[in-house]
Amino acid sequence: MTVDEFLALGEAPFKYWLVEGRLVVNEPKLPHQIAVGNILYALDSWRRATPGRGHVGMPADFILDDRNIYAPDVWWVREECKPRPGDLDLDGLPDIVVEVRSPSTWRHDLGAKRAHYEASGIAELWLVDTGTSAVMAHRRSRPTAPTYDVVDTLAGDDALTSPLLPGFGAAVAGLFVP
Repeated sequence: MTVDEFLALGEAPFKYWLVEGRLVVNEPKLPHQIAVGNILYALDSWRRATPGRGHVGMPADFILDDRNIYAPDVWWVREECKPRPGDLDLDGLPDIVVEVRSPSTWRHDLGAKRAHYEASGIAELWLVDTGTSAVMAHRRSRPTAPTYDVVDTLAGDDALTSPLLPGFGAAVAGLFVP
């Protein structure tokens, strides 16, 4: 299926993405939703604390190429790329995307989606594993790095931070509790 065919489907009663030309249905469970809420809260609290810290959002469709449309669980863009009032879509791709483990999509998150996010130039990908209560932060060591050449695996008392988010820090263990 192409992006045009996917978009022609219109709205559906469930969430789905286009991964390598195939329709994939997401079926998140409670641990997924708890982690999404906690990450969104941590990022949005950091953003609201000081003006000029961009915008954080929840799933929105991003077209990566003609066979891939993804809606990351949480995303962040820097100030100069944040949506304006009335915008229906983000102009471009986010700087950070967060994918939280769902039984129906985790293999795509680790494989095709990771590769497409990297190839599309997204600066960071956080893969949040509710099964192991860990976060794998995939980053570029410099903005011009062609690949995610830094991978930090964080768990327990480790702090999730990012060079893109000065002053941001979230205890990894706290991302997985209600």
